[in-house]
Amino acid sequence: MTLDEIIKSRRSIRRYLERPVEREKIVACLEAARLAPSAENAQPWRFLVIDDPGLREKVAEKAFSGIYSFCRFAARAPVLVLLLAKKDFLANRLGRLVQGTQFYLLDLGIAGEHFVLKAEELGLGTCWIGWFNIRGLRKLLKIPHRYQPVAIISVGYPASRPPGEHVRKKLEEIAWFNRIEEAGSTGLEESEKNNFSDGY
Repeated sequence: MTLDEIIKSRRSIRRYLERPVEREKIVACLEAARLAPSAENAQPWRFLVIDDPGLREKVAEKAFSGIYSFCRFAARAPVLVLLLAKKDFLANRLGRLVQGTQFYLLDLGIAGEHFVLKAEELGLGTCWIGWFNIRGLRKLLKIPHRYQPVAIISVGYPASRPPGEHVRKKLEEIAWFNRIEEAGSTGLEESEKNNFSDGY
């Protein structure tokens, strides 16, 4: 698959086959994530892979109960990957104080997407999950306070995929050249609009 094909085919998968995921495929996804760029090369990401069935059940019960039960579908995934941020880096502190930007969140987003796209290439389905019981997981997994849980990625072989194509805004609605345009106006010449519609 080309990169374009991988990006277009990736979907959020919420139904999984009862089929174990080969650990070498998870390692390949982690390696793709490891190579992601980060602010000042801080590499704040850490990944805790839960593939032991007994522990996974406990994690799912703790993470997706009560007000978090909306994400209970992830309990059926053979693998849960907890994304953690190590926040005691200078780039993180300066970004927050000077820019007002939590750079570690940007960094983890990039690394996590590397993971997800590699999984798609390998025939695996994934879903990003940000709604889960952080305190419960911290206690269950004895996560040191120097690590901040940020997201969970469920991983497995898809039992089904959402039909149709991604529902996304048109490119001319989200991108401009050289100046920000008012709502309803793209600021694009007619030829540029045609280029956008052609997928550029």
